Amino acid sequence: MENPAHNLQNRWKKEGEKARNVLKQFKKRPPKDLDLKFETAHDEVFESFNCLDCGNCCKTTSPMLFEKDIEKLSRYLGIKPGKFVEEFLFLDRDGLYAMKTTPCPFLGEDNRCSVYEARPKACREYPHTNMRKMHTLLGLAEKNVVICPAVLEILKKLAV
Repeated sequence: MENPAHNLQNRWKKEGEKARNVLKQFKKRPPKDLDLKFETAHDEVFESFNCLDCGNCCKTTSPMLFEKDIEKLSRYLGIKPGKFVEEFLFLDRDGLYAMKTTPCPFLGEDNRCSVYEARPKACREYPHTNMRKMHTLLGLAEKNVVICPAVLEILKKLAV
């Protein structure tokens, strides 16, 4: 089976030189309009990008879940929060909740999320490329570039 993350790593190596340079530049001296630049590139890329064609984020990573996420998901599934935690989550080394398994247990074969209406905040905001204070998220964008093909396209747009 083809490994999408491996393919993205190869694309990042081949196509990402300008994007890596722009990330370095942004880290050293973020432009005042960095949030707007990211938001614009994000919106342009997601006009044509369909997450259901990929699902790599749900296949390879686990979101951080906060108490509100746990309450919302357990209510959606009709189980007690303690049962939800016991069945689906673990505490990572930073003391944050994450899914026990990848791919996400709520990901269907068609890349659809069975708990979409109640999905965690981290899932709703992924890939975090249209957030405020992007200068604090540049490292995350650099990590997500090998998970989400849209992030690579966003960074390539910013490098133009």
